[in-house]
Amino acid sequence: MIVRIFKKHKVRNSNFFVEPDEIFLDSKNLQNFDQQQFEGRIEKPIKKNTVLFLGGFFVIIIIIFLSRLSFLQIKNGGDYFIRSNNNILDKTIIFADRGIIYDRNNVELAWNSKEDKTEEESLNTFPIRSYISPGFAHILGYVSSPIKDASGKYWQTEFIGKDGLEKQYDERINGINGSKIVETDARGAIHSENIVNTPKRGADLITSLDSRIQSELFKLIKKLSTDHSFIGGAGIIMDVSNGEIIASTSFPEYDGEVLARGEDSEKIKSYATDKRKVYLDRTISGLYTPGSIVKPFFALGALAEKVITPYQEILSTGSISLPNKYFPDQPTIFKDWKAHGYTDMSEAIAVSSDVYFYSIGGGFESQKGLGINNLEKYARLFGIGKETGIDLPDEKGGVIPNPEWKLKAFKGDPWRIGDTYHTSIGQYGFQVTPMEMARATSALANGGTLLTPHFILGEDKDTSKINLPAEHYKEIHLGMREAVTYGTAASLNVPYVQAAAKTGTAQLGALKNRVNSWVIGFFPYDKPKYAFTIMMESGPSVGTVGASSIMRGLFDWMYWHTPEYFDLPPWPKKEEVIEFIPVVTPPVNTPEIPIPVEELEIPQ
Repeated sequence: MIVRIFKKHKVRNSNFFVEPDEIFLDSKNLQNFDQQQFEGRIEKPIKKNTVLFLGGFFVIIIIIFLSRLSFLQIKNGGDYFIRSNNNILDKTIIFADRGIIYDRNNVELAWNSKEDKTEEESLNTFPIRSYISPGFAHILGYVSSPIKDASGKYWQTEFIGKDGLEKQYDERINGINGSKIVETDARGAIHSENIVNTPKRGADLITSLDSRIQSELFKLIKKLSTDHSFIGGAGIIMDVSNGEIIASTSFPEYDGEVLARGEDSEKIKSYATDKRKVYLDRTISGLYTPGSIVKPFFALGALAEKVITPYQEILSTGSISLPNKYFPDQPTIFKDWKAHGYTDMSEAIAVSSDVYFYSIGGGFESQKGLGINNLEKYARLFGIGKETGIDLPDEKGGVIPNPEWKLKAFKGDPWRIGDTYHTSIGQYGFQVTPMEMARATSALANGGTLLTPHFILGEDKDTSKINLPAEHYKEIHLGMREAVTYGTAASLNVPYVQAAAKTGTAQLGALKNRVNSWVIGFFPYDKPKYAFTIMMESGPSVGTVGASSIMRGLFDWMYWHTPEYFDLPPWPKKEEVIEFIPVVTPPVNTPEIPIPVEELEIPQ
């Protein structure tokens, strides 16, 4: 370019003259010039000052580069060589925060605790998972925290949900770890850090639980277990309109934070050796003989199959007997827990007459019975005997005795009428989970909509309809209401809410000296909103206080602390009250009604 400019400059100084005909010759060909290639245009030379400026700029850049290179390689080269040999570049995990689990009122149930660390420990650590306690362990579950090997490297880099909601929704609430490059010297001092991937926090869970009610329910179950020698217990409250679980607790329980930390080996070992089965969530995985709480469902089946009318009475003299063809002088006797006289359906439910349900279940004398096939049909119609589909891991389904089951369980022993009698009152090989019964009770309360119980607030789950006449449900509701007003669940007869309930006492073992105590029900009676199930496992059969006392204690507590569940206005705060006298005061220290013991004789 410089040569070209010089040549042009030289030509101009030689007095070169362009002939006119040459000008006209070029203009004649003007339309054929490719102007994109600068044909037919006058070229202007680059100024000499511009060339000098650009050359000087590049010379300065080269000088700066050489100076820096000299500084690094010559003057301080030895220092940087030592540093490069001694310093270590390491890719370090930035642990993501796990999502927080809340109750329906935004109370934290599971969160991430930040512990104070020294400057040397701020590096490569993770938050500790913490849990509200007591009463929530089996629902929330626990996590396995990241684990290092002997060299200090993490071989498990994620939190892993091991039980409860932590396991069920692990993918949703678990975050995505980030990473950074850290340069440290031989003494462990950090020289530089650079984040490569930013961690992503896990999503939060808002559950349907009311932590206030759940905490109190657990306390009541724990106290009754301790005071009256029950092995354990479980309690559930469920919304009958959508299947949301308001409370679900199981006693005894483990400490989720102890398991998440994994440091207290003695405590963890004690969980495994505890004969009460600390790891068992009794609400969904415990299988228990139900006793009389199945009677409302069989009564509904008897109405649907036209086995009996609501007003037809059956006499209970305290037992029924069947002739023994092998030993005529030794009839087989099936006892009631007391003589009830003549009872219709609602009264039979209220007083829990065994003779009435023997008769409509298996038939007796002139009274036609449902038979074992229909007993199983109506139990399964309400979801009894199978998993509910709740959003928790390790749920188990119950067992409804039938001839096929007996052939397998008792090596070919055939089904007998006595087996049908025992099944009709929830004995024999009958086994259910409390969650099954909570779901079934909810369907009974809402008029036949079988819901899928769940813990996430506002989520829609599958439903199915049990198409039975509405008047049949009303008859069952009446019997359960009468159980509260004068029958076996009279301890729930409180002035501030009308409840309907059915108690059950299932005898255990050959000696029949232990029982499972149950109560199921719903409230309010006229417009059911919530169903409940309480089960107390293996307590003394005589003189004990049963599961209904748990629900009574919870009712009293809810009246003062969560009156909105009874459609009552909240109590004024102390600072808002000058002189306050409540209009309705729940009875205090009401004597508990002992649970009836159903004396049964299983034929040999």
